[in-house]
Amino acid sequence: MRRVVPYVVFAASAALFLTTACSTVGALLTARSMSFTQDEIQQKLVTRFPRDYERLGGLLTVTLMNPRLSIPVGERRLRVDFDVAVGALGAHRRTPDGRFALTSSLRYDPASRGLHLFEPRIEDIEVAALGGQMNDNFRGALNEWLSDWAKSEPIYQFDNTLIGRMGSRRVEGTRIENGQVVVELGG
Repeated sequence: MRRVVPYVVFAASAALFLTTACSTVGALLTARSMSFTQDEIQQKLVTRFPRDYERLGGLLTVTLMNPRLSIPVGERRLRVDFDVAVGALGAHRRTPDGRFALTSSLRYDPASRGLHLFEPRIEDIEVAALGGQMNDNFRGALNEWLSDWAKSEPIYQFDNTLIGRMGSRRVEGTRIENGQVVVELGG
């Protein structure tokens, strides 16, 4: 009997370790939902920037860089702050001229296997190069980019490991709750 006890203790310890490790790598997956922290989403988001967006046939270039995502506790929308640079005549600048912030809900898109902005809103803009105000060309470029980004590019894309862990369950909805993104799973 004494020889069996160490093996039982080892097996129980290994099972506990694997359970803990699996729940802390990537999203926390439960039977009915997955939860993503602010840091998990930020790590994926930052790899996609800086990005250049041209307007007026290349006469105006808006460069977005340094995204900073936050999920304020008690809020139902996440916030993303960007540094922004404005260039003319095809110039792609990497020195910020100002910043802007947007808030958004999220939606899951099965085609991209990712979380996309849903109903994003520009909340705050400060661009010294434009005299502190946003002109129509800059507003148009920013809104065009925001609309395109929300439709076509996820801020967080599920990898094959996460899809495999979901099994046959499908995403039924998303919500922002307690400073995390929660993805509801069904059937």
